[in-house]
Amino acid sequence: MTKISLLGCGWLGLPLAKSLIARGNSVKGSTTSENKLLILEKAGINPFLINVESDGIAGNIDDFLAESKIVIIDIPPKLRTENSDSEKKIFVEKIKNLIPFIEKSAVEEVLFISSTSVYGDDNKLVTEETVPNPETESGRQLLLAEALLQNKNFKTTILRFGGLIGEDRHPVKFLAGKENLENPDAPVNLIHQKDCINIIEEIINQSKWNEVFNAVAPFHPTREEYYTQKATERNLVLPKFSTQKSNIKKTISSEKIENVLDYTFNLENY
Repeated sequence: MTKISLLGCGWLGLPLAKSLIARGNSVKGSTTSENKLLILEKAGINPFLINVESDGIAGNIDDFLAESKIVIIDIPPKLRTENSDSEKKIFVEKIKNLIPFIEKSAVEEVLFISSTSVYGDDNKLVTEETVPNPETESGRQLLLAEALLQNKNFKTTILRFGGLIGEDRHPVKFLAGKENLENPDAPVNLIHQKDCINIIEEIINQSKWNEVFNAVAPFHPTREEYYTQKATERNLVLPKFSTQKSNIKKTISSEKIENVLDYTFNLENY
């Protein structure tokens, strides 16, 4: 049994915690909502009310980390481009505040959930060797946070997810019926919640630490092809795309994760 602390039991964190427990692990899970503590407890998670802020951490972070071998950090930046410069730095400050607590704990490995938004929209195949060039504020903050977590007295693996989808979460719901959508011929770079969970568990099971992985399904139809098909399957109003071609040709390679982890994506979920 591995003792794991999971910071952030949201859309991905909660089902991940349940799966880890089902595999015989002991999981402490955090939430920022007091109303969610009972939900975590009923799922077999040891619940903690933790709020990582730019000016400190509210909650018993020491007990949350105590005795855990692994910490999974799954807290999104939630940044908007219109935020002030000081607000934009909040996420990096949160990670800075968290690191000393990890360093003084018994934690040996950290898994940081990041995003492929750290890469630019260059017209090329993107691998883990591609130099990141984020074009969004959240991408910039994630890249800075990644750097903060590396080369510490604990081992860190960075897991960069593509666009997240699941049974209860799909972009086509928001695109249905809209007109003049941009980038019709840009390839999609998506990953299903089930693959997210399976990949995280494989990293833990195989002890793949001090690594960087891009996690995107090897499935890249154009935006127009994919979302038109998904709208048709769901009997939604078809989205209408611009006739203007896109300069975005970014395709995220999943080759490393397939080879190093010997992982096979379940493309039926896409």
